[in-house]
Amino acid sequence: MIPVLIMLLLALVSPSIEMSTLDENDSPQATSGRQGSLDVDCSGYTFEDLFEYDFALFTLDINDDWATGVMDAKAWVNGSKSAIVRDNLDSLFEGTSGGNDDWISTDEREAVRAIGPKCIADMETRLGIREGPSHRGNVDWNDLEFVEDGIALDEVNLVPEGHEQERDCAGLLSSNGCKEVPVTVTDDLEIHLLIAENENHNVRFDQLPNQGSSNFTLAMNVTNITDAQLVMTFPVQQGLRVSDLGFFDDGVANEDLVAPVSEFLPDGRLRVVADVDYPIGSYPMVRELFVDFTTMAPFTNDAPVWSPTAPADGTIIPIGTTYGEMLATSDADMWVVDESGWGLQCVFTDAGWNVRMDEIADLYVTANGASAVGQCMGVDAFGAETEEHRNYTFGKIMDASAVLSSSGEVIEFTTTSTGVATSLTVMAHAHQMTKMGPDTTAVTNANGIMMELSMTGLSPGDVMVMGTATASGMLDYEFMFDFGLEKISKPPAITINTNLQGEEAEWDINGQKFILSGNVIDPDGEDVQMTLSICGNEATNFDQEQLAWEIQVPIASCIQGDYTSPYTVVIVAEDESGKNANITIQVDDPNADGSDNSGGTTTTDEEEAEGSILPAPGMFATLLIGLVAAGWVSTRRD
Repeated sequence: MIPVLIMLLLALVSPSIEMSTLDENDSPQATSGRQGSLDVDCSGYTFEDLFEYDFALFTLDINDDWATGVMDAKAWVNGSKSAIVRDNLDSLFEGTSGGNDDWISTDEREAVRAIGPKCIADMETRLGIREGPSHRGNVDWNDLEFVEDGIALDEVNLVPEGHEQERDCAGLLSSNGCKEVPVTVTDDLEIHLLIAENENHNVRFDQLPNQGSSNFTLAMNVTNITDAQLVMTFPVQQGLRVSDLGFFDDGVANEDLVAPVSEFLPDGRLRVVADVDYPIGSYPMVRELFVDFTTMAPFTNDAPVWSPTAPADGTIIPIGTTYGEMLATSDADMWVVDESGWGLQCVFTDAGWNVRMDEIADLYVTANGASAVGQCMGVDAFGAETEEHRNYTFGKIMDASAVLSSSGEVIEFTTTSTGVATSLTVMAHAHQMTKMGPDTTAVTNANGIMMELSMTGLSPGDVMVMGTATASGMLDYEFMFDFGLEKISKPPAITINTNLQGEEAEWDINGQKFILSGNVIDPDGEDVQMTLSICGNEATNFDQEQLAWEIQVPIASCIQGDYTSPYTVVIVAEDESGKNANITIQVDDPNADGSDNSGGTTTTDEEEAEGSILPAPGMFATLLIGLVAAGWVSTRRD
């Protein structure tokens, strides 16, 4: 049963189903390169035959070798559909401990994860590539296949952790810590197919001899994939573009479907995005996607042009304070305008310098010195360049260091201009992930200047320095430096209020308890937990409102424990960083020489009216004190 289970779950995250890449007459041939000795057989099944997911996202990145790739798949199952998934999976474990009992367990989940990669490797991707002119069938397709060693699986919420109906697994052979929930729970779930750690591919195919430099066609059978998006990205190949594409139903072009779109990424790669829709109930109709690629130049191609937002000729583009590849800016995506996509290329006379743009147009610079001038142009996918080439100076504009002041209250941040830019204005502040100190601004020069950055409002712990350097003729340099600095926690401060007689305690009329009040403040703004100790007991039932605190302190434990007045009271305040402060006072019992709080009782008006005779202090009094003490003990810290 486990092989069937694995197939069902993992077909959700893979486009591998029983349908061939094309129709029955031109089905791609199975390859012989399967991984290892297979003890599971997941071929010939389709998840879509048994279950409909809500949405799936498949991404395929072809590697530069044009022989391997990385497939990532995510599938979402929501509401009542997720309950159907759990029930189907559980039923497939019939005959095993805890199987088919209407509960889905973490053991069943781990079985899927363990055998899944081998199962997926036995499936077909339903993707094929064929070199040459446009193909629509009747050819031997070069199939993509999964690679077991490159496959990793994950899921989210198949067995919801901490669910209100969660229980320990009831199966006799369940593992330690096994948990299970009813298959009827409707919590949304996700299933993921990923690239395994330290691997660079999880699919492969016979390397294209032309490596994308001439015409080829990609085909995919999308039958029964009800709602998904396919995103395919191809390596950089000069002039590679889509020449034709479309969906075909039983071999006939379906013009009513939304056609896939293609785009050129700033790093030079070509991406194709296809929305896949197969109406429920349409089977056995075969729906296929065909995409034709070519490197032939289009009939017309407008050269890219600089946009008004692009840096002017001679602009300084600041980089980091180290050598190697560094992010220069995340705002380069609109520097050049071109319908065919574009990337920035720069020519340096100094060796070791280079620029590149990633797929989201972040500009990275590889530095090999303090600064260098690059002659830069925008270049589109077909090699057309901006008419104007612009000279940009890339360089390290400042050095920076920081230490804590002797008081630990501020960061002493020192910046020194390297001279690449003149009149460098630096604005910086102490920074944490969710908090920041006030900004400080200064103009630095070659001699350097020290800026005091206040850490007011920051929590104890790691602190970085964040800010911006600006200069005329230079792009703004935004920085975040981690100098290994840490704000040290300071303990809270406690005060206790006194009355007109100079006493801290306000006793109640029966003399059985007193009230203390005061203020507590933490210099770092952290929350403070307070604890009071008296006569061998502790209490945490403080009423705290902003800085003020108050607590009622019964003395039953002091009486029961034969403690004598004055009673020693210790109050401890501890902040979130574990720093604490304490204060000790002596509280005089105003009735210590009387009998009101020595274990005796007071007769009520009702008892006197009925002429009740109360027992003398003895067992009953001891019991009463014990009950009061129990109420006191209930306030102890857990």
